[in-house]
Amino acid sequence: MADIFYNDAGRLRSVWRLAVFGAAYLAVTTAVFLLTDFAGRLLLPPDVFKRVFEGTPGFIIQSFLLYVPAALISWGCAVVLEDLPWRSLGWSRHRGWMRDALLGTLGGSVAVCVAGLVGVAAGGYSFQVAEVTGGVAKTLVGSFVIFLLGAAAEEMLFRGYPFQTLMRSWPVWVALIPVSVPFALVHLANPNVVPGFTFANTVLAGVWLCVAYWRTRSLWFPLGLHFGWNWMQGAVLGSPVSGIKSIAPHPLLRFGDAGPAWVGGGDYGIEGGAACTLALVVATLFTWRTGLLKADPELRQYTDGENPNPQTPHVTPT
Repeated sequence: MADIFYNDAGRLRSVWRLAVFGAAYLAVTTAVFLLTDFAGRLLLPPDVFKRVFEGTPGFIIQSFLLYVPAALISWGCAVVLEDLPWRSLGWSRHRGWMRDALLGTLGGSVAVCVAGLVGVAAGGYSFQVAEVTGGVAKTLVGSFVIFLLGAAAEEMLFRGYPFQTLMRSWPVWVALIPVSVPFALVHLANPNVVPGFTFANTVLAGVWLCVAYWRTRSLWFPLGLHFGWNWMQGAVLGSPVSGIKSIAPHPLLRFGDAGPAWVGGGDYGIEGGAACTLALVVATLFTWRTGLLKADPELRQYTDGENPNPQTPHVTPT
């Protein structure tokens, strides 16, 4: 029975480590969201509660409530289950972290622009320059913060400990499946979902971001990709981001739906159509093969093998 639960290093097998993380995260976030909602309704007038929790500030609150439990539980699982430090998660200021973040932001921005160009060429949508006003500047700055926090929360949750602990025992192409599919499933609750394409494209996006982590062993690079894609898509190109329009109400360009939803995504935005599918496939292949990316040796050792930090001896339970 011990072999079912424990590996040769005397640690819980990766699937059980993932289960521990998932159960703890679900319990903690459920409690945190319920308590936050209760406190907000108790302490704030109804109109203020609606403005804070259902308006733009609600996206910031939600990101914090998703990120903090994911970070703390990831850290706890890494320490308790695998004797790994916080920096093993790839979220510390390691050597080259800023380069990873900036390169990722550039890469994500270019990738969604490629999707936009493909969509225009296929007649799926059009872009027009909007009148530059104070609203545009406010959108560019405000959405920058919201998209950055949202990307950080999702990267910690999906490409953080859950993906990394699976990588220590499974091939990367297998390990990415249990995190990329749930990543896509949670987006199906968004407005204006396009049947088929929304799920497929978000799975592909999850695969792309997993490959980005695998190439660098740093969360800064997939964070940059995720943030750069969303911010460029919403604040600059004017497209809904995963079906949501309210985060970037006054973008630099006006996005026009000019064709069938299967090409351009319709009201879901660029991410809901075939143009996005093509861009994501190309971006994933480029990220996988490019020589521009290199993992820090210390970060690599934390995910190469089931016993990456063997200073503490373990005894397999009997």
